[in-house]
Formats: sequence, structure tokens, C-alpha cells
Amino acid sequence: MFDTVITGGTIIDGTGRRPAFRADLAVTEGKISAIGAFESDAARETIDATGLTIAPGLIDVHIHSEIALLLAGNPVGRYGALRQGVTTQLLAPDGFGWAHLDDQQRSEMWQYTEFSTGKADLGPPWPGAADYLSLFPGNTPANVVPQVPHLPIRQAVMGWESREATDREVARMGELVAEWLDAGAVAFNTGLDYQPVAYASTEELIALSRVATEAGAIYAAHIRYGILGREEAWRETFRISQEAGIPIHFSHENVDGITGPLLDEAAGRIDVTFESYNYAAGCTHLAQMMPTWAQAGGPDAVIERLQDTAIRAELTAYLEDRLTVSDQRPAKLVIAANQSGRDIGRSLADVASERSQPIGEAAIEMMIEEHPYALMVFHRRMSDEENRERVRATISHPAMMVASDGIYHGTFSHPRSYGCFAQAIRLGVRELGAVSLEEAVHKMTGKPATRFKVANRGFCKEGYAADLVIFDAATIADGSTWEAPLAPPTGIARVMVNGEWVVVDNEPTGRLPGQVLRRQDWTPPA
Repeated sequence: MFDTVITGGTIIDGTGRRPAFRADLAVTEGKISAIGAFESDAARETIDATGLTIAPGLIDVHIHSEIALLLAGNPVGRYGALRQGVTTQLLAPDGFGWAHLDDQQRSEMWQYTEFSTGKADLGPPWPGAADYLSLFPGNTPANVVPQVPHLPIRQAVMGWESREATDREVARMGELVAEWLDAGAVAFNTGLDYQPVAYASTEELIALSRVATEAGAIYAAHIRYGILGREEAWRETFRISQEAGIPIHFSHENVDGITGPLLDEAAGRIDVTFESYNYAAGCTHLAQMMPTWAQAGGPDAVIERLQDTAIRAELTAYLEDRLTVSDQRPAKLVIAANQSGRDIGRSLADVASERSQPIGEAAIEMMIEEHPYALMVFHRRMSDEENRERVRATISHPAMMVASDGIYHGTFSHPRSYGCFAQAIRLGVRELGAVSLEEAVHKMTGKPATRFKVANRGFCKEGYAADLVIFDAATIADGSTWEAPLAPPTGIARVMVNGEWVVVDNEPTGRLPGQVLRRQDWTPPA
């Protein structure tokens, strides 16, 4: 007898090739045990999915969720992605992490990354990768997949040093990269606009990528947007791919006049994928708007630097230029989270006006007052129609997959965190017709599973894990908006992880069946 049979639904298998088909799906001991037609008494539990779509659980390859997944006291954030059907979430986005650090270093890295995690204290330091990964079994509703986190590896070896690494330091970093790969990491992941890795040379990135190449992992990067500019940062990544012999993946990108020709140039020559969340706004901490040298040394060093009258005047003028609205500058910066809880949901320009300050001066004061971070939503100067055309070009590109870059703490956020995947179907499939439903599901399931070697996930296939999402293809939509970004999606009936229901009728069940999925357990889909 099966544990669960889902009857009457339309299955999308995750390959992107096979058209949706009607069938029942059976689950036994956490796996898809059969797909076909079954009697009503063939299982302990029968779920009627008539009129609904059954798809593999979605996979988010860039999501700042790992701390939220462990915190029972943050149910909105803990289940924010799961309520969209995201059953597997990759760790170490932008190369963030906290293993291999002593007490002082870990405290500093917590402070530096607090904008992405919120306040958290998960116990004593983790000497190695395996110690950190041991936190998750039995404590998470979603599966997690390790990646190699570049930031703490460089900090463990060099502290916050704003210089290139020596050969000996690169060799030591390579040993820590290898440890993560041995623990199951699927990619070497870095965030090159963040500290301390902003000072990593291209040669360091090539050397560490070669370690990943030997293990069959890939290189995934938030590239040097603020340091090199977008086109040159793409070209640096191409060089890393060619010299390290490694497939590359670009974080939070889209297809436009810059990247379209670059993707064409790479075709047949460089193995490239990228992910997008398809909103006309980004989200990070306010200090990212300063030049790289001003961010060096971690949050306390930034604040100390801002106490210098001459430096503060220079940075105030710099921010005044960067934050003044123009065709080349953000249209609006909205405060998403900070220490004080003041002005959440308001624009920086409105706060500056209320204080009778130029926007550059208001930004400097906000960084000091809200130390260690002020999390901001950065709206781009783009009309709705321009964004829709960008979405059309992006979601239809064969190298694209969907990922949220979601952040899951606080009372306000970027709507991508709670609506990215539902939006991709609502906008990309139903409204724009840019891709079929089967293709969209593939970009959220089979494609990321194959690219990142996520074991036994991504496909509705006998023997694969029973990670499933059941939704209404005609009504699924993102509920989150700029005004109410934490609102859950609609049209999603149930979500299953490893054979257990974690979301029913859009409400979490409280079950914690998530596992750590390791690269070594992956086999290519037949």
C-alpha cells in the first residue's frame, strides 16, 4: 500500500520537454513510487487534485533563507519560500557563511551579513563545514544544498585585509574550499561587491575555481558590478571559466542590451547559466552604495571611517551624486529593515526631505544611526512596459532559471522574497506568453537540479524524492506587492517535502522533513 496517492491531477515532469499529462502519483517512504492510475483504496491517504497541476518541488539557487529556516520564532520568513512551492534552497548565496571562524571573526561576519539574516545566534562557532551542516537535519522544513562560501573562507585566512592574497593564503583557502566540496558543496559561490572578497584577484578566483572543477562543481557569482561595471565583470567571469575549465552561473541577472550580446558571444564556447527574479528593483544594504575602499574592514571600520571629517565630506558628495535621481541612478530607495525600526517602508528621499537634508547627508547619517546596516530596496528607473519586455527576453532565454534572492526577516521586504516563483508563472506564462507552463516549471525544477547537481530532485519521476507542489495553473499568482511585500501567493494548494506535507491550503503544517542534499549523491537524470 502506498502512503499517499494524488489523484486526478495534471503532471508536469520538470524536463521542459514532455507536455503536461493526466495521471495519478503515488508516494511511499518519502519517494515517488509510481505514476499511473490507482484504485481509491490503494493508499493510506488520497488527495484529490482534479483541475490542479502537480509539479516537482521548486529549487531556489539564490536565496538568503538558511537562518530563517532554522528559526521557529520567525514563521513568516521560515515558510516564505515554501508557500510558493520552493522545497529545496541553496546555502551560501553571494558567498555568505559563518564556518571556519573563531569567536571574534564569526561575530564580525554575523554583524556584516545581518542585513540578509536578521539577528541570529545559533550557538558556538562551527570549526568546519560538517559542523555547520549538522544544524539542518530535523530542524528545517525545506531541503538545503551546500555551496562553498567564499566570504568566511577569505576572512578565516586573511581577516578583513583589503589586498590580494599571497600564494600561501590562496593555497590555504583552497584547502577550505576542498573541505566544503568534500562535505557535498555543489558550487564555489562568491559575492564580489562584498567584503572581504571584493579584494580577491582574478587569479585567486581562478585558483579556487580549479579546486571546484576537480570536484565537478561550478562557479556561481555575484560579479563585480560596482567595481568593474557590468560588462567587464561578465568578461572577468568568462576568463575564470576558460582558465579554470569550469561552468559559470551569474547571480540575479537579466537579458538586455549588455548581456544579450555577451550571452551570444559565449554560446558554444563558454558554459553559462544565469538566474533572474524579474522585478525592476534590487535589495541590499545602504553601504553598498559607497565605493569599495569605503566599505573595507567590515561594519565597525566603516563607522570609524565616517567619523573622519574629510572622508565623511568626500563620501557625502559621492552619495549625493549616486543617489540623486537621474536616468542613470535609482528612481527610489525604500527602507526595508534596520535596527531602530524607524521609517520602514518609506523612501530615503522622503526621510531626507523631512530632515531638511541633502540625500547624501541623510544616507551617511542613516548608516551611522542604524549601524551595522540599513537594508534598502533599490527601484530602477524603468516603466512597467519596459520591465515586461525585459522579463519577456529574460525568461525565454535558454540559459535562464528562476531564483528569488529573497531575504526573510523584518516586517517589510522586497516582494521577490514571497512572490518570485508565482510571479514567474503569472507574468511569464499567463500574461506575456513568453514561455509555456512546462518550460517555466523546468526553469524552477529540472534545470537548476541538473545545473547544480541537486540529488534526486527536480523531476516527477519514479524513485525520485517526493518533493511536490500542487497548484492551480489558471490562478496561481504572487500576492506580494511593493506596499504589502510579505503577502503569500495564491493558487497553491499543497507542498510536500520528502513525502510530508509542509504546506496545506497555504498554511504551514509545522513539519520539519528537510534534508541536506550533497553533490556526491547526484546522478544525471536518465
